[in-house]
Amino acid sequence: LQSPCNLVCRLLLEKKNPDRIGLIAGNGSFPLLVLDAARSQGLQVVVAAIKEEASLEIEKRGPAVVEWLSLGELSKLIEFFQREGVTRAIMAGQVKHRQIFSSIKPDWRLAKVLLNLTTRNTDSLIGAIAKVLADEGITLMSSTALLEPMLANEGVMTKRGPSDSEQTNITYGRAVAQHLSRFDIGQTVVIAEAACIAVEAMEGTDAAILRAGGLMQSPSLGQEPSTLSRALTVIKVAKPNQDMRFDVPVVGMRTIETMKQAGATCLALDAGRCLIFDKAAVIKAADEAGICIVAEKPVSHIPHHSA
Repeated sequence: LQSPCNLVCRLLLEKKNPDRIGLIAGNGSFPLLVLDAARSQGLQVVVAAIKEEASLEIEKRGPAVVEWLSLGELSKLIEFFQREGVTRAIMAGQVKHRQIFSSIKPDWRLAKVLLNLTTRNTDSLIGAIAKVLADEGITLMSSTALLEPMLANEGVMTKRGPSDSEQTNITYGRAVAQHLSRFDIGQTVVIAEAACIAVEAMEGTDAAILRAGGLMQSPSLGQEPSTLSRALTVIKVAKPNQDMRFDVPVVGMRTIETMKQAGATCLALDAGRCLIFDKAAVIKAADEAGICIVAEKPVSHIPHHSA
């Protein structure tokens, strides 16, 4: 069997522009890693960089061409890709969900998408944009197709596995996170002693972790807990029917630094559906901090948690 990465590359080679791929670049290192991986496969990368989000570093990584676009310029994005002969593209890098409330004015095409949606969560919004792109001959590929080695491996990845209390938190937290992810609210929950301390929404994973840490470090709780531990377990999951073209769960070095700051001791992920950027360095940093990283296969059903 061919890996998805090799299959993608083979399909690209059969196209009219066999060595050309589009990249819609948001913030963070994700688009840089995709660009590097694509170039290592011998592909030319045509970058549509979102100027409110993407880093200028993208221009230094050897793209074939870069066009800087505003978040509201969907028509310009389509015209750019069509002009460059792009028929397949990868969307990589976060675009903050709260931008839908920003002062950025959408063009007529994006305004039509926004106003026709009955819900404006991540999946419905980007899914609608993906459909518009497909109607114009541009197919969005899996955002992980070129980054398979960075996906979380099943099992314990750090020197130590979860303690009994951390495993209890994981079991409970995964059930909570999977229920929430069905509604595309967020990917992350933070648990202590089988109590839900924080749930991610538009603020993002790091902010949710820090919020949980702030609650546990509040002076009103006193210096030391009398009975229950304040150590936090972070659970980050994919949606039950995760569309791998966009909004794939991602962790990296900043996640570990944030966990250390918040007093979190365990990170639980979905195996095969969560990307770990700079995986070796992340695992090394987690080991040095005494943080456990573990990944489990996503469950096919969502269990009901009872006392």
